[in-house]
Amino acid sequence: MNIEQFIEQRGIESVVHFTTNRGSLGIFACNALKSRQRLNADEQLKHIFQPNAKYRDKDLAWLDYANLSISRINMNFFNTCSGSWHREKDFFWCIFDFAPEIMLHDNVQFTTTNNIYTGNLRSPGLEGLQRAFQQKTHQYSSYYAERTEGFPENETTCNQAEILYPGEVSTRYLQRIYVRCDEHSDELAGQMAATAHPAVEVLVRPELFEKIR
Repeated sequence: MNIEQFIEQRGIESVVHFTTNRGSLGIFACNALKSRQRLNADEQLKHIFQPNAKYRDKDLAWLDYANLSISRINMNFFNTCSGSWHREKDFFWCIFDFAPEIMLHDNVQFTTTNNIYTGNLRSPGLEGLQRAFQQKTHQYSSYYAERTEGFPENETTCNQAEILYPGEVSTRYLQRIYVRCDEHSDELAGQMAATAHPAVEVLVRPELFEKIR
């Protein structure tokens, strides 16, 4: 079996990344989802960059990788972001949906849980991807995630499992974007027009945000 066959077997159709409307503007402006390191180095983007996480000191070695999830966003991290330091700011959230073929690209790494957790196993290739779907995943200390009856086949065992994509992901692999309401859809359409970014389908899917604070 190879990665492409595994993707088909599991019914994986999306690799997702959540960001704010400020982050979306940066993505459209440079036609890529960039790693934090590259965002900070870009003179244009660093003025509009608003990180999802305040600090990532524990994974400094991975700052030149973009973080994504398979099929479903990292809800724990999303709620931390939306429920704390971004709560009072004039932002809205959107989900960028990339084609799963990006998992076949060179030097992509797969993690079993959050990249900073002590129980995390990180590796490239089919083995790394398969581990993200193992029956039971150690997160840290006495915490584990486990696949139970009815668990979606296309979701990782731990919702905090990550795809670490080197450098930047081109928006030519961007399939669609999800937002909560028509107003947000209109703003993203305006951003794409303002940056001369090729039009990408924006879908209003409020149910994807129901469990988000």
